[in-house]
Amino acid sequence: MSNIKDYISKDPEVLGGQVVFKGTRVPVNSLFWHLEKGISLDDFLSDFDTVTKEQAIAILEIASKDIEKLYASAA
Repeated sequence: MSNIKDYISKDPEVLGGQVVFKGTRVPVNSLFWHLEKGISLDDFLSDFDTVTKEQAIAILEIASKDIEKLYASAA
């Protein structure tokens, strides 16, 4: 598995410092919100075409191991 910082970033100048998919302005929590609402990963990727499937899958794999580590590592 690659470093989490290969997939996410956190910058006070981007969306008030929310954790976003690297290279985008798409908050990581939007992926989880979509999935919680029953929206498929493919539909999420269609809605946010700046997020790659690789990024989304990597985040889900990392989150499945340790959600707190995901957000702490972005700091």
